[in-house]
Amino acid sequence: MRCYSCHNLSLSVICKRCKERIFTPTIKKRRVGTLDVYSFYRYSTIESLLLTKHKAEGYRIFRELSKMTMKPFIEHFTAEDPRKIFIVGVDEKIKNGYSHVAVMTNQMKNSYSLIQHASLLSQNSVNYAGKTLQYRLNNPRNFIYSGYKNIDVILVDDIITTGLTLQEAQRRLKKDNVTVDFALVLADAKE
Repeated sequence: MRCYSCHNLSLSVICKRCKERIFTPTIKKRRVGTLDVYSFYRYSTIESLLLTKHKAEGYRIFRELSKMTMKPFIEHFTAEDPRKIFIVGVDEKIKNGYSHVAVMTNQMKNSYSLIQHASLLSQNSVNYAGKTLQYRLNNPRNFIYSGYKNIDVILVDDIITTGLTLQEAQRRLKKDNVTVDFALVLADAKE
């Protein structure tokens, strides 16, 4: 197979050279309302990779990105904080044969983190890409939550733009006494 970035032959969808030179994650923290959101990349750095979520090969790319970011993060987090923590992906709906957010959360599974797949789903599937803040405010996701109550969770999504989706998810979870410790995203569009 070929590296998705440099197109050289590689055993992985992203070659070792590109991982080291281009896609080395740098954790950044952004506060949105009362929620801390940690990201690993600037959106512009991995935009072409993120856009594969609309294609079949996106499954392999999101799995590899999550192995490079989400997996080491949760291993470090649970080593320092060994309580049980639940992982909730934002809107893990299946499109193109898979859910890119579910691929991400699946990489976070270990003996201290429990994944709640498809427990936070939106009733409104409007596309926010390229839309204004006012459009996003006028068209909320209207999440339904079907997971455990009275727990602590880490929210997971692919991108943070305005932060409205993550804030709405946090408000919805709070109704079931679910405490969102923080959110993890691959990329932050605010540069």
